[in-house]
Order: sequence, then structure tokens, then C-alpha cells
Amino acid sequence: MKKFILFLCFFIISIGFAQEKVIKPQLVTTSTLVADEFFGSDSFGYVYYNKANVFYKQKNKELFQYKNLALGKIKGVDLQNPLKIVLFYEGFNSVVTLDNQLNETLLFNFSKNQNNPIVTSAVGLASQNRLWLFNSLPMQLGLYDFNKQQWQSLSQPFQSPIQYYQTDYNNFYWADSNNNIYSCDIFGKITALGTIPKFDAVQILSYEKVVFQIENKLFFHDLKDNSTIEIQLDKKMIEKFQVKDQFLLIFTESEISKYQILLP
Repeated sequence: MKKFILFLCFFIISIGFAQEKVIKPQLVTTSTLVADEFFGSDSFGYVYYNKANVFYKQKNKELFQYKNLALGKIKGVDLQNPLKIVLFYEGFNSVVTLDNQLNETLLFNFSKNQNNPIVTSAVGLASQNRLWLFNSLPMQLGLYDFNKQQWQSLSQPFQSPIQYYQTDYNNFYWADSNNNIYSCDIFGKITALGTIPKFDAVQILSYEKVVFQIENKLFFHDLKDNSTIEIQLDKKMIEKFQVKDQFLLIFTESEISKYQILLP
């Protein structure tokens, strides 16, 4: 009986400690930024944002802009390579690539591809002059070759809609409508990574780690052991967040706050 009581006390104390475990980032800088949408930053310290549907790149007093109002609203931006930025205009089924001074280098209108019709709802930069494209017509993921202007399927038709996606050169990551996380490599190998709680926004950090937002709170989630830890912040409003190089950027309506963050 005594052993049972001791075990019960230890269990309750353990739960208490587990509930109190949090991640506390340290504020580094805060700067003013008035924008309609914040897209993120690169390794050189430039920030990218949209205002009145004009795409901007800014660092201190240095400012570049790209405007193509004929293509409508910018749906997505890929900043993996600052020398080849990818803008996705879903409404016009088009993709634009820009150089580091935001000069237009390529424009793809997939509606003009008569031989292999493409209606894309997800775009990202892949390796070897290719784009990740999710073709909504067959509901398949594939790669689009810049030079050949051809799309090649990598997957069978998806059974569940894509709720969120992100890409790197070698992987396409997505969360389906049931919050299941998957990855697909450039050879077409699909891996189930795990499931995360309900979210408003999410960033996949690796095969095992994600950060997600629900309302105005951030959480770190380990896909391997299915554990979640709150990231405590002093911000009451979070429009968008980005985790990059052990830093956390928080964008609100009028400013960007940069925190140093150490994740498990």
C-alpha cells in the first residue's frame, strides 16, 4: 500500500512538472514594419512582404520591389534561394521567378500548356531547375522542369485535400485535412511523419519537429514521441511566425520581433 501511495505521489508530481515545461525565447530586436502580409526573411537579413499586392524586399534603408498586378494576388512565396525567388499566383495559374534585386527572370503560365494541362494549387522550388507542383486536375504531386517545360507525376492521386504545404530542394511536406504530416522526396518516396494537433498555422522543421500556432499561442511538437510544449511569448497578437537558424520571427500588424530560441 505504501509503495502504491509513493508511486501515486510521484506520478502526480511528474504530471505537474510536465505541465509546467515551456520554451521561453529571448527577445533580441523589435523593428517597425507596416505590411499586408509578411512572407519571411533570408540568411542575409532581408525581410520580404506584400503591401497593396506589391512584393517588397527590405533591409534597413535598402528596398526592392516587384509588381505584376495583371496576375492578381500573390498566393505563395518561396525564399529558399534568394537568387531565385518564386512567386505563386494561384488565381492566374502562374509562377514568376525573381533574382536577388527582384527582377523578373521567368514567367510560367501553366494554363498555356496544351500538351499536359496543369492547374496547380501548390508550388515550391526543387533541385536541378525544377519546381514542385501539385496538379489539381489529377490530384497528383510532381516536378516541373524549367528547361523542358514539362510536368512529371511523382505520386498516386491524393485521397485527402492538402491543408498546408512547404518545400525544400529535395522534399515536399504537407498536412492533410486530418492533420497528418507527410513528406515526398524527389524520387517519389512518400513517408508518413505523424500527426499534429489542430492548428491555424504550422512550420515543419524536420522529419520529427514542427512548430504550430493556434489562435495567438505557439507550440513545439515532436512528431516522434507525439509530445507538445508551449512556446511562451510576450506578444498578444501573432499574424505570422518563422523559425530560422535558431531565431523566431513574430510579425504583428506593425512590427517584427526577433527572438533567440532553443528547441529540444
